[in-house]
Amino acid sequence: MPDRKACLQTRCACQTGAAANQRRITMAKDIITASVDAVIIGAGMSGMYMTKRLTDMGLKIQGFEAGGDVGGTWYWNRYPGARVDLESFDYSFSFDNDLQQEWNWTERYAAQPEILSYLSHVADRYDLRPHFKFNTRVNSAKFDDATGRWTVTTEEGDTVDAQFLISAVGVLSKPKPPEIDGLEDFKGKWYHTGQWPHEPVDFTGLRVAQIGTGSSGIQVTPIVAQQASHLTVFQRTPVYCVPTDNYKLTEELLNEVKATYPERRAISRENRYGIPAEFPTTKAFEVSEEERRAKYESAWGEKGHLLAFRMTYADVLADEAANKTVADFLAEKIRSIVKDPEIAERLIPRTYPFGTKRPCLSIAFYEAFNRDNVSLVSLYETPIKRITEKGILLENGEEMEFDAMIFATGYDALTGAILKLNVEGRGGRKLTDKWKDGPQAYMGIATSEFPNLFMLTGPLSPGPLNNMAVSIEQHVEWVADCIQYMRDNDIAVIEAQPGPEREWFDHVQELVGNTLYLKANSWYLGANVPGKPRVFIPYLGGAGGYRAKLDEVSENDYRGFTKTPAKVDA
Repeated sequence: MPDRKACLQTRCACQTGAAANQRRITMAKDIITASVDAVIIGAGMSGMYMTKRLTDMGLKIQGFEAGGDVGGTWYWNRYPGARVDLESFDYSFSFDNDLQQEWNWTERYAAQPEILSYLSHVADRYDLRPHFKFNTRVNSAKFDDATGRWTVTTEEGDTVDAQFLISAVGVLSKPKPPEIDGLEDFKGKWYHTGQWPHEPVDFTGLRVAQIGTGSSGIQVTPIVAQQASHLTVFQRTPVYCVPTDNYKLTEELLNEVKATYPERRAISRENRYGIPAEFPTTKAFEVSEEERRAKYESAWGEKGHLLAFRMTYADVLADEAANKTVADFLAEKIRSIVKDPEIAERLIPRTYPFGTKRPCLSIAFYEAFNRDNVSLVSLYETPIKRITEKGILLENGEEMEFDAMIFATGYDALTGAILKLNVEGRGGRKLTDKWKDGPQAYMGIATSEFPNLFMLTGPLSPGPLNNMAVSIEQHVEWVADCIQYMRDNDIAVIEAQPGPEREWFDHVQELVGNTLYLKANSWYLGANVPGKPRVFIPYLGGAGGYRAKLDEVSENDYRGFTKTPAKVDA
């Protein structure tokens, strides 16, 4: 039977047509053999900013990017409805005031094309593209104990030697293939939201199957519903959705935000979620039921604040009774929107507490199920047996025919992309072997036995639990300062120590043990990937709390790291 992962990488990609040809045309033809200061893997937000910081310091950089241009997740995720779920102002760089003053966002929640345009502007402004070779996948990175340097190779045959290896591959960048037999038999076209074609896809008049209702699935549904002759949504686990009040930004509002950027950024850096809003201190049952209800109506009425309900009361994610008050309120809203009572009940989450899986922002997701051309299939009630030439065969024997399929099946999150690089540390130690029982990463940024390897927004750091832009800037600046410290003090190699690394892992797990997060089979735990170890991967201590702990490490001469001085020639 053909490998599904290979199928995802080849057949889905080849459906991108002219855009795929263009990406091949823009591939750098020359094979690189070079010795540099640092190799940076990935040209998304973290790789771009890391490149700027290190080149500003005078380091020689070689970057590699699998895509045809900068943008990272926003280069690949072009599916209908793709947009950011935090306010555009805050999902942006803060390191240069001129940059944030000159860029004018057009929407409260920017869509994928605008975000990609912004990142392209950043690349142009700081001349970052010449440091990257695009359309190039790294296939190995090996540390040499004798020289204290990394050798990085690519599928195209490049070989680069570097003192530092920096992973900027992102937390949601390895698409998870559908775990359904028979995909290779399907005669129609199929698409994965994480590897969407670059040209528009027209579903007009087609019978479309959509499998998955996570963040990308809920954004796709309302758009495809407007085009398809019929859309059938296959749902395994319902999600909590909050409506998005997206709107065009006026010049007055833009000027107001630009004038308050310093205060906005300062609050975001210290806030739990990396946004300019204070975390609540009041608990849910310290107020009356009427007051709680009013608070929830306000959170719903704000329409679009991804964290609105998680920030209503301090104990929403720690106390089951408090959490249930939010879940019950949202269930009422779903029932009030979806006209068919049976469909409404299928859309209400029941198997996990609110917020323990990432809540989603939606534009008319629930409303889509009021359309005559949209139907819902619960995979708990009616599982899929296999994919056929014509469509999907259900376990009950029914075969449903489709012209196209959309897989919104998510990612091998947080660890999948870096493990795919085939990284080998001291003595040929494979990162895949070291992490076979779950990731071990000191402060979420380095791992013992792998010297001079830095992981931007790596596992066991806050990452996706707060504003990624804040996490990215913090990690990039910390790594740049660390490298400068090494240069100033003639240090050749820096390596996380096993003891502090294990203590950090235990600390991350201890924090989550005081919450409701472990009651959900989420991708935070790796539960969406068969065979992946069940370990809670993000750090729950908040953006501000994590910043203080990471700064404490650097302020104490990089406590928890072993530092090896450069050799002095006799």
